[in-house]
Amino acid sequence: MTALNELTLAEARDGLKAKDFSAREIAQAHLDAIEKADALNAYIVGTPDRALKMAEVSDEKIAKGEARPLEGLPLGIKDLFATQGVHTTAGSKILEGFEPHYESNVSTQLWRDGAVMLGKLNLDEFAMGSSNETSAYGNTISPWRRSGSDVALVPGGSSGGSAAAVAAHLCLGATATDTGGSIRQPAAFTGTVGIKPTYGRCSRWGIIAYASSLDQAGPIARTVQDCAILLGSMAGHDPRDTTSVDLPVPDFEAAISRGVKGLTIGIPKEYRVEGMPEEILRLWDQGAEWLKAAGATIKEISLPHTQYALPAYYIVAPAEASSNLARYDGVRYGLRVPGKDIAGMYENTRAAGFGREVKRRIMIGTYVLSAGYYDAYYVRAQKIRTLIKRDFEQAYAAGVDAILTPATPSAAFGLGEMASADPVQMYLNDVFTVTVNMAGLPGIAVPAGLDSQGLPLGLQLIGRPFDEETLFAAAQTIENAAGRMKLPPAWWA
Repeated sequence: MTALNELTLAEARDGLKAKDFSAREIAQAHLDAIEKADALNAYIVGTPDRALKMAEVSDEKIAKGEARPLEGLPLGIKDLFATQGVHTTAGSKILEGFEPHYESNVSTQLWRDGAVMLGKLNLDEFAMGSSNETSAYGNTISPWRRSGSDVALVPGGSSGGSAAAVAAHLCLGATATDTGGSIRQPAAFTGTVGIKPTYGRCSRWGIIAYASSLDQAGPIARTVQDCAILLGSMAGHDPRDTTSVDLPVPDFEAAISRGVKGLTIGIPKEYRVEGMPEEILRLWDQGAEWLKAAGATIKEISLPHTQYALPAYYIVAPAEASSNLARYDGVRYGLRVPGKDIAGMYENTRAAGFGREVKRRIMIGTYVLSAGYYDAYYVRAQKIRTLIKRDFEQAYAAGVDAILTPATPSAAFGLGEMASADPVQMYLNDVFTVTVNMAGLPGIAVPAGLDSQGLPLGLQLIGRPFDEETLFAAAQTIENAAGRMKLPPAWWA
């Protein structure tokens, strides 16, 4: 029999409904697995008592025939989402000891629908990173290994804890956030599925901000269906978030069976970047063949401003971060390091509380917003952002329904392998994903195969605004053709 923590979210939902096991039993199975997985460092904070209490409530609801959509399903929450009464850190020392008196909108809706909270998941500090190596609480380790090697690998970032926990069967699914690829890249690195919905589909209220015009919440899970189920609960209008869009939430789960017959899938020539590994090119071509065999039309398209997306992103995102992170000053909450006067306290607190990468991005952002440089950098980056958005609009106006690209330029790399003196090498991990955030579009990463070293590789599908349904249908087609990713054995247990 499959262990309870190794079920997919959909299988667990159906098993609970059929009363094959109880919510308490499946919660306990996950808590036991988490306890054995310290080596992965996926969780910053565990909430076992809360999980068992929530599971007991779910069992009562199921017994009365009052089960809600996510009744009794154990989830992990990225530690960027405020959780009432539970330590919330954003992976940073500066929020040490912070326990919010409020709950994020996304997690509120998950609890409304009956989900069970297992704990808070590790992440790059303030979601700034592509490897989970910038967390003040230590690296998360991927459950994957290269064939014949014991080298510790990164799970991607910033949602590395979410992706690692899902891949290692430490939760049925997890919340995550994506500012420039932080759902899709770790999902691709760990053989899981991750969707960044259209900007505005999920409320940002109660999510600790990095770059407000780019941040978007979404789920990571083990299958396309599981992601569709979770997004159905996470999405929805929230009047407290002025960027939250007042649109009905479709039945995403029903969309996965629609198929791709009659759809036109665009293949952007600009994504064939110099030096891309041959096995990623082959997988990309294979993905196009799978979609074609299922009835889609494949069409080469041009997104001419793609080459400017990464430099523009690394101006816009740090600029917004420098503004958002100004609130962490030691006055109201979190870390406080005394100084000779109030200015000294600010300086000492921020110097001790922020990590190196966060400081780097704050300084870049402050520089590009400063007098004399604002027009030269920030305004120009926003103009490029408009051109990137227009490229996609023209492709969709020409009849393209979705766009297929690689999710990452490589498979997962080892801890420390990119922690060089040149941070740009790490930033290049986002080369295929940042355009989606700059244009506010939905994008999904789905596992499609293994590289020559036995590590997962993912494909990315990019959709029209608020057309996540087509992405789920196309992603399900790829998942069906590639076969469900077999996740690694528990070497850490």
